[in-house]
This record gives sequence, structure tokens and C-alpha cells, in this order.
Amino acid sequence: MKREGKVNTFGFINVDKPSGIVSSTVVNKIKWLSGVPCGHMGTLDPLASGVLPVGVGNATRLFDYFLEKEKEYVAEFTFGVDSDTLDSTGNLVRGGHVPNERDIAAVLPSFFGDIMQVPPKYSAKNVNGKRGYDLARAGIDFELPPKKVHIYDMQCLGTVAEKEDTFRLKIRCGGGTYIRSLARDIAEALGTKAVMSALRRTQSGIFTLDNAIPFSVLEADPSLEELQRLIIPTDSVLPFDTLTLTGKAEERYYNGVAVPVEYADGLYKIYKDGAFYGVAEVKNGLAKAKIKLC
Repeated sequence: MKREGKVNTFGFINVDKPSGIVSSTVVNKIKWLSGVPCGHMGTLDPLASGVLPVGVGNATRLFDYFLEKEKEYVAEFTFGVDSDTLDSTGNLVRGGHVPNERDIAAVLPSFFGDIMQVPPKYSAKNVNGKRGYDLARAGIDFELPPKKVHIYDMQCLGTVAEKEDTFRLKIRCGGGTYIRSLARDIAEALGTKAVMSALRRTQSGIFTLDNAIPFSVLEADPSLEELQRLIIPTDSVLPFDTLTLTGKAEERYYNGVAVPVEYADGLYKIYKDGAFYGVAEVKNGLAKAKIKLC
């Protein structure tokens, strides 16, 4: 059934995605509730739960400014087992020993900083126009090239209750990092095997669990007015200063002309008649429109 009306507020809804559903389920629900285009910033595997920021309306035009932000996860790695998907949802095969907490903690610093990481074959990576997971499910053999990712910090938090082979790790990393690949690579450094058996994203840039809403709130089909109150305004989450223009310079800027300003090079928020208008770029003393939102 089609929902009547659409929201007149744009921004982000930060959802605490539950384990067991795909990220697109959350996006499609918000799209239906809001009546406007929506998109998520960084998918979560069905196994994973936690922070999933969803752009509502024209906020999706700003994704490039958020995708590379620092992210934080709490993961569970089960050692002495391997799988084709690198997580516990795949075909599990026992093999390798279970290390102790001290040994795990000792190898973690070797992964800090920029590292080259091979993505899982069961992923959305594009291979000659096809998704990796489609090729893997079809039994087609292929290789994915390594990509550079950044690891800020990792800590071993000890074993999971009643699971002596499963350890919980806190991970801070840059965008594009595959936690399943980290499980594989950390185990390899320890001379064994491991899979990711649970994952919870606790932070994605400015979005945290503290300002996330449970998916159940959306499942209750809130009214448009209720939904609008859940939307985080676009400009409030952009880490840019404000560029102020007056007189002829302001008029020319809104007509698409680069105007001279006394601001340092960089990106700025800009407003028109009190409403957030978009992102301006200053370069060599000239300001021009980078992204227009209204």
C-alpha cells in the first residue's frame, strides 16, 4: 500500500540495525515512510548489527563526505574454524588451534596504520560487472585485488562467556575495512584460522549508538510528523565552518559565479535565507558552489 505524503525535512536517520536483516531493508522502510529517495552510508552484513546512517532526500548527495570517516566495531572472532564466507554463516570447517588472549593482543599492533587487505569473495565487490557474492555462489573461481585500508586501533577484550574459542575485539578503522578479512588475517598471523561470528558497529563518523533509534521504531510505522522528528538535520553533522556572503557577492554566488572571499581554502557550509543551501568550496581566494541541496 502506498503511503500518502512525504517529509519536508531532509537529513539523516541513524538506525540501530538488528542482526538478521540486510541494510536495504532499513533503507526501503525509511523510503516508504518518508516518500523521498533514501540511501545508506556503508552497508552492514546481515549478521551485523548497529549504527546504520540513512540519508533522507537530498542528504544522499553528501555521502562522499561521510564514507571515509572513522568507524568503530565490536567483533567476535571464533578461532580454530574456517568458512568460505569468512563468517559463521558460511560452510564451517574445523582446523587450526585456538590462541590465548595474550598471543592475540601481541599481533594486533602489526595491523595498525595503512594495510593492504583482500576483500572477502562473498562481498559486493564488482568483478567484471558482477558482484563477488554472485560469482562465489555460482562456484566460479576468481581473485580480488588487495585494497588499502586504515586501522586506527584494536583491542582484545577477552573471551566471550562460555565460548573459550571466541574472543571479542574492539576495532577502530577507516571506511571500506572488511572485519571478516581482519579475522582471517589476524588468525593467519597466529598460524591458525578464524571466522567472524558476531559484529556490532558502534560508531560511523559522528553517528553513534547514543543517537541511533531501534529499527522497531520504524516498524511501528510512525506518522510523517513523528518521522520528521527523528531526522538529524543535514548541516548539523557536516564538520565544516560556515561561509557568509553579502551583497553582490551573495547574489553572484547563487547564480553560479565564483566570487572572491577572505577565507582559507577548504569546504564550507552555506545558507540562503536562513536555510541550509549546500557546500561551498574555497580555492585560491574564490568561493564557488560545490554541492547544491535546494
